[in-house]
Amino acid sequence: MLSTTRPGAHAIVNAKQAVSTPKPTDVKVVGAELYFLPVETRVPLKFGHETLTSVTCARARVTVEDRQGRRASGWGETPLSVQWVWPSSLDYAFRSQAIHSFTTQMAKRWAEFREFGHPLQIGQRFQDQVLTPEIARLRTETPNEQPSLPLLAGLLCCAAFDIATYDAFGALHEQPIWSLLGHDYISSDLSEFLKPDGADEFSFAGRYVADFLKTPGDHQLEAWHLVGGLDPLSPDELTGTEPQDGHPVLLREWIERDGLRCLKVKLRGNDQAWDYDRLVQVANIGQSSGVQHLTADFNCTVTDPAYVIEVLDRLQSDEPAIYDSLLYVEQPFPYDLERYEIDVSQLAQRKPLLMDESAHDWHLVRFGRRLGWNGVALKTCKTLTGALLSMCWAQAHGMSLMVQDLTNPMLAQLSHLQLAAHCHTLRGVETNAMQFYPAASDIEARVHPGAYRRIGGQVDLSTLQGPGFGYRLAESARPLPEPVVRIGALDD
Repeated sequence: MLSTTRPGAHAIVNAKQAVSTPKPTDVKVVGAELYFLPVETRVPLKFGHETLTSVTCARARVTVEDRQGRRASGWGETPLSVQWVWPSSLDYAFRSQAIHSFTTQMAKRWAEFREFGHPLQIGQRFQDQVLTPEIARLRTETPNEQPSLPLLAGLLCCAAFDIATYDAFGALHEQPIWSLLGHDYISSDLSEFLKPDGADEFSFAGRYVADFLKTPGDHQLEAWHLVGGLDPLSPDELTGTEPQDGHPVLLREWIERDGLRCLKVKLRGNDQAWDYDRLVQVANIGQSSGVQHLTADFNCTVTDPAYVIEVLDRLQSDEPAIYDSLLYVEQPFPYDLERYEIDVSQLAQRKPLLMDESAHDWHLVRFGRRLGWNGVALKTCKTLTGALLSMCWAQAHGMSLMVQDLTNPMLAQLSHLQLAAHCHTLRGVETNAMQFYPAASDIEARVHPGAYRRIGGQVDLSTLQGPGFGYRLAESARPLPEPVVRIGALDD
């Protein structure tokens, strides 16, 4: 069991950890492989003060072995989005190199981590016993004037291996991973992983991840489109440098082509007049074309809740239809909850207020709830293990859920969509890789076209069939470069 001396400060090992009886279905990791796949954007994507024009996706293969010596491999992937996990004035190349290097290091550590268990247990123990100490070591070795790799970046570097372990577990047992998250396959209940809020009588004893999932999962999901801060809204904003690749450029074109009904609006968070006008402008375009719901993303740059409250109150007074269409507000405040202990309760009384960048794990979700947050945005790029545990904790405490995108292409899109399909989200899933690099997923889209194209405002997951995440890789084999790392026993 993890313990916390302060929010987000985890004990590495707890000698009183709950003892569980081994399951015959338990596995251990015996090998790992890592590939780096570069992707270029068709249009820029702004993150806070930085702009993304390219990204490297980390694709991992992990081999597991059960107690009888049977082996199977699985795959996981996530974009290594430097600007999102490590916002800083440090040189981008330095941060990118550090993240690539740490991901490579994590491949070796996953291959050497021989703990038996369910992927949920393996993933959590790896974070406790390997990731947390490695992040702490980096901090002690980094000069005081130079920020070291943040925990969020460390989680990103682990995510592909964590996801691949679940996929391998499903392959070994020849079942979808979503069927393997109950007491028949996990040797300990959620009380091994989670503690309720101190003021709450809820107990995780006798409960498993499966008890919090939507079963069966949805085959179609409402898709949220991202309206970036750099996106042109009207023809007079076009510069002539826009891509001529057959995909829409203007917002109305996207809405009409994809049948969109949900828009996520990126705002600045430091220019209240611009933010208000942008929301109204996007809403007017959207509502005239059938859009029903909006959400506002203030880019984690706000430090005073009054900033957002004033925007919302003005909307409610002057544009009540737009206010009513605003389904939730995504994290307006800085990543570090401990440094910015902001009471957000008044804001959360107006609209569901969802943690995103601050919600590294369930400990921080609990801390955020005490500050007034009443929702959580889940992301597979923080590890599937972390997303599942945060989902369970948040749902048990009445918090709203969404599944948010990290502009996931290729395989990353498929595990991302499946998490949303099995969560009780407020509405659908954010999915925007088709806006920023649609061609990147052409190979996977041959088998799963509905996962990479929004039709009637929805994505379709019905082609995801078979064990693990149902990738069906044999039918969409992507040529891969030489692996960056290949270590241990691999199921070839």
